[in-house]
Amino acid sequence: MMRLYAVPPLLVGLWLLPRFLPPAVVRLREWIFTRVNGTVGIPVPGPRVGAEHFLRVYEDPAADGRSRGAGLSDLFWYWLAPGPQMHQEHLEPGERYAAVARVSRRVLAVPHARSDQLATDAIRNALDRLPAHSSSHLRLRDAMMPVWAEVYYELVFAEPCPPGARAMIVANAHDVVTALKGCGLRHLDRRDRLTRYLRARIEDGSCPVVLPPPFTAQETAWYLQGAFFNTAVVQMSEAAAHVLLAIARHPGLVGAEPDDDELDRIIDETLRVHPLFGVAHRITSAPIEVSPAVTLPAGSVLLFNYLAYQRTGPAADDTFDPGRWLSVRRRDAHFIPFGVTANRACPARGSAPVMLRAVTREVLRRFTLASSVAHSRSLPSRGPCYLTPAGVRPPGRARLAAMRFRDRWADVGRSLTQLLLGSWMVVDARRQRLCTTYFEGGGL
Repeated sequence: MMRLYAVPPLLVGLWLLPRFLPPAVVRLREWIFTRVNGTVGIPVPGPRVGAEHFLRVYEDPAADGRSRGAGLSDLFWYWLAPGPQMHQEHLEPGERYAAVARVSRRVLAVPHARSDQLATDAIRNALDRLPAHSSSHLRLRDAMMPVWAEVYYELVFAEPCPPGARAMIVANAHDVVTALKGCGLRHLDRRDRLTRYLRARIEDGSCPVVLPPPFTAQETAWYLQGAFFNTAVVQMSEAAAHVLLAIARHPGLVGAEPDDDELDRIIDETLRVHPLFGVAHRITSAPIEVSPAVTLPAGSVLLFNYLAYQRTGPAADDTFDPGRWLSVRRRDAHFIPFGVTANRACPARGSAPVMLRAVTREVLRRFTLASSVAHSRSLPSRGPCYLTPAGVRPPGRARLAAMRFRDRWADVGRSLTQLLLGSWMVVDARRQRLCTTYFEGGGL
C-alpha cells in the first residue's frame, strides 16, 4: 500500500516566501515612512478631494508651494543632493524659478526630427555593443542609461558625448535612483565628480548652457546636474525600460516593423499602467475651496497621486491594453503622463515621447524581447530581459522559467535590503533636515 508523506511545513513556507514576504515588507516600510514623516499630507484623490476635483485643485494658482514648509521635502532634498535647492522641481515660485525654467525650455525646444535623430543615434551606439549572434541578458534600465546620458549631454554641450563623461553621468544617475528606491545608500563622491566636471566646463566657457547672473557657476552646475543628468536621465531610462519590458512581457504585441501610431499607443499604455511620477507634493499658499463643504487651508501639503488618479475615469483598470487608445480619447481619460500643464508640467513633454518612440523602434528593428519577471511601477529589479538578434533562436520556456524563479527569489532579498536601507535613509533625512535648515537660513 502506497504511503503518503506530508510535505514538511518548512518547505511549504520556503515555497510561499516570495509570495508573501515582499508585500509584507512593503507594508512595513510604508508604516515606518508614516511614523517618521507623519500624516500631515492630504491625498489627492482621497477622502477630502475626489478624483473629479483633481485637475482643478492641481491647477489652482494657490497650489504653488514646492518645498518650503513640508517636512516631506527633507527626504526629497536628501536623495537629490548635492544642490537640491537648484533643482527646477523644488525651486519656489519667483524670479529664480522663472529664470531657470526659461533656460530649460530653451534647451528642450528641440524639433521632433532632431529629437528622433538624437535618440536613434544614441540607441544605435548602445545596441552595437551587444553580441550579434546570441541573446543578451541585461537589465533594461541599466542598458538605457548610457543612451540618455549621450542624448542629454549633446543637448547641453552641443557636441557628442565622450566615454568618460558618459560614465560619470551614468554613475551619478544610477546612484540617485538606486538610493531613491532604497536599493543602496548614497555615494556622494560619484555625484561630486560630475558636479566638479560641470563646474569646470562652465568656468572655462565650454558649456553653452548657463544660468544668467546672479546665479553662480556652482549653482549652474547643480542645476544642470539635477535637471538633465539626474532627473532626465533617470526618468527616460525608467520610461524606456518600462516600455521595452511591457513589450517583452506580452509576446506578439508588436511585429518587427510597427508603425509610429502603434508605438505611441504602447508608450501611452505603459505610462498609464506604470506612471513615472508617483506622488507630487505641493504646499498651498492660500486657501483652496474644493466644494462648499471643503476648503483646504493655506499651508496644506497636497499629495497628488498620479497612479490613483489614472485608475479613475474611462481607463481605470490595470490591464495592459494599448488597443484601448483606439476608442478612448486621451483628453477624456484621466491620463497625465507628464504632469499638468498649468502647474509645472514636465519640460520635456514635447521631446520625450518622440525620443521614446525612436528608441523603441530601433530596438524592435534589431531584436526580439523576452522576459518573465514581475513588472511593477517602481521597477526595483531594473528590468531583466533577453534581447535576441534577428535570425537567432530566442530563449525557450526553460530559460524563461528560470528567469522568473530567480526574479521571485531576488525580490525577497531586495525587499529586505529596501527595508533596511530605505528606513535608515528616511530617518537620516529627517535628522539632517536639509530643506528645513536651508529655509531657516542655515544653508546646506
